[in-house]
Amino acid sequence: MSDSLLSRAAPFRMRPRHLVTPDPLLPRDVAPGAAAVVVGGGIAGVSAAVILAERGVHVTLLEANDYLGGRLGAWPERLPDGSEQLIEHGFHAFFRHYYTWRSILRRADPELSFLEPVASYPVISTTWPPEDLSGLPAAPPLNLLALALRSKSLGRADFVGANPEAGQALLAYDRETTVAQLDHVDAATFLDDLGMSQRTRTMLFEAFARSFFCNQGELSAAELVAMFHYYFLGNPEGIGFDVPSTDHATAVWHPLQRHLESLGADVRMGARVQDVSPDGHGWRITTDGGEFTARDVVVALDPGALRSLVAASPALAASAPKLAASCESLRVAPPFAVSRYWFDRDVAPERAPFSAVSGQPNLDSIAVYSRLEQPSAEWARTTGGSVVELHSYSCRLGDKDQATEAMRRELAELWPETRDATVLHVADRLEATAPAFPPGSSGTRPGVRTDARGLRVAGDYVELPYLAGLMERSSMSGVLAANDVLAELGATAEPIMGVPQRGLLAGVPPIPRRGRKP
Repeated sequence: MSDSLLSRAAPFRMRPRHLVTPDPLLPRDVAPGAAAVVVGGGIAGVSAAVILAERGVHVTLLEANDYLGGRLGAWPERLPDGSEQLIEHGFHAFFRHYYTWRSILRRADPELSFLEPVASYPVISTTWPPEDLSGLPAAPPLNLLALALRSKSLGRADFVGANPEAGQALLAYDRETTVAQLDHVDAATFLDDLGMSQRTRTMLFEAFARSFFCNQGELSAAELVAMFHYYFLGNPEGIGFDVPSTDHATAVWHPLQRHLESLGADVRMGARVQDVSPDGHGWRITTDGGEFTARDVVVALDPGALRSLVAASPALAASAPKLAASCESLRVAPPFAVSRYWFDRDVAPERAPFSAVSGQPNLDSIAVYSRLEQPSAEWARTTGGSVVELHSYSCRLGDKDQATEAMRRELAELWPETRDATVLHVADRLEATAPAFPPGSSGTRPGVRTDARGLRVAGDYVELPYLAGLMERSSMSGVLAANDVLAELGATAEPIMGVPQRGLLAGVPPIPRRGRKP
């Protein structure tokens, strides 16, 4: 590669980037009297509320559930033996490049002592030997080289037969270029064009693609490439991740709620918002338990709930026609299914605490909670059993009981020792609250700032100016919404860090297919 091409490519050395830098000439805190309402107490809403409350804004946080956290929330489950455990919507990996979200979490625990590393990250199937994605070097091309050298699934034939143009697209992420070239293509077609063997595709790409709650044929190839860059090719921290040593309520939400309340925030649970409408120079938020008014509002709901709220708020839709139009085009991903089992025996000792699953119709991951968090581990020590969670990220079955039974059968195929285990208790859930990123959807989703003064939107489906994924996208959107409020109130922004925003080969001319003249 020539020096001129290298100069246009992203740097080989991956470092976190300063995406938003505070203005030292502006005050940190707002003038007295500022107030804001945040609708939704998930990651996005709480991130926004924390930043605003810390800067002197009086925050009212309205959450429809009786617990905070959204898809990361936790609630009590009573077991047949009379004991109680807090359970969640499903296993979540706290990746180390979630800089914004980890910054918010430090308000709950400055040392992040509740997070513990997961030693291995296997991808398992009934057909091929497992792949372990942990322990790879952080930056390309070393991580790619290490993967190629140790992978059981990635062989010489994959490199010889690969389409160089599609392969380069994975290494050349650039928002504008990638969207222009690939947003109209679905991820399944892109992976077909990549030319990898079925084994390589199944073991190294399928599990990754489905972890974004979408089937390959319903996911934009541009989104797949963006996430591949974000989690693998542009991740300065490597693909390793941490998990909480206890339940999410104890580790995250109760401490963050206490932090907000110590700053004077009013945290209301069980407050479902029915209508948002203009009210003079501000907004009136109507809940099933009363009304609230504020000049600034951050709506941080899941995509289906946002779409429903805007449809039920005609005055809001009239004040923000662009937001209303973008909400009409929002798509919700297929439902995800989660089944947590309390078995009468342990699983085999060699089973990893977390395993991604590939090649099964429904089962996408297995988490042995009795090897991940203390409450489940204590229950297992007392009873001799185990706590195992099964997750289908994009479930093809529309019935909760069917999904639970299907994942249980698929678990027995993968881990035969569970076939004869007695189920002491099971908690299951089928829910459609995750966003979809179908082909052609880039640029159609709402942004943080809407076309109505004082109204912002936050969530993991929002169009952001910076690349982020899953929990980090939620948290970053909330902080960006808070920053927009702070800017209007004359205060400086909260800093935001992120991964390199362009790929290793971004800006390098496309490599032509073999046998085709450039």
